[in-house]
Amino acid sequence: MRPKRVLVKLSGEALAGQAGSGLDGHTLTALAADIAHAAREGVEIAIVVGGGNFFRGLQGLNKGLDRPSADSIGMLGTVMNALALEHAIETAGAPARAMSAVPMPSLCESYARRRALDHLSNGKVVILGGGTGNPYFTTDTGAALRAAELDCSHLLKATQVDGVYTADPKIDPKATRYDTLTHAEAIKRDLKVMDTAAFALARDAGLTIVVFSIAETGALAAVLRGEGRATYVTP
Repeated sequence: MRPKRVLVKLSGEALAGQAGSGLDGHTLTALAADIAHAAREGVEIAIVVGGGNFFRGLQGLNKGLDRPSADSIGMLGTVMNALALEHAIETAGAPARAMSAVPMPSLCESYARRRALDHLSNGKVVILGGGTGNPYFTTDTGAALRAAELDCSHLLKATQVDGVYTADPKIDPKATRYDTLTHAEAIKRDLKVMDTAAFALARDAGLTIVVFSIAETGALAAVLRGEGRATYVTP
């Protein structure tokens, strides 16, 4: 595959490890090493990170919060993860820059497209927190948006499953994995590649979506080399 520039959508839960919530130091270090390794191989990498290991906006609806307030708390969780990833990636030997769609200049740089493009072209891994900066949008949608505006060719969705299946493989033992799909086939078969708004944006931008498991050591670098198990959803 060997693209020039990609955007990786990384869930907050991926940073929690076996603990299920918060940040797991071993998991964070391992993921950062994988990202740094891939960056050193010459691929420009942007990352949109979720915040579900701290707080999900939809959880707030069960706590008496309205959706905008709950989503705002969730955005703060994504910035916490972005700052943690920035430090871990730099510790692993690759330059990194955290940027937030929600301005908080005392903590990190505010997101601006041209600045992000400059960082990418200068070899920095750009970690994007704060979602889109607006409530009601998932980090999947934020990932598709940033991938489109940063001229990425591929949107890599890092999950706990090694691709897109005909059904949930954790529930249906007969589920089979797709190696390749087109956007049209994914829509026709009602496959849950990403949420509807995110997938529509990725389709309109002509992005290739790669769904792979981040659980294995070196998984990101392997996918960027065209190795490993993944599903490719192409225009």
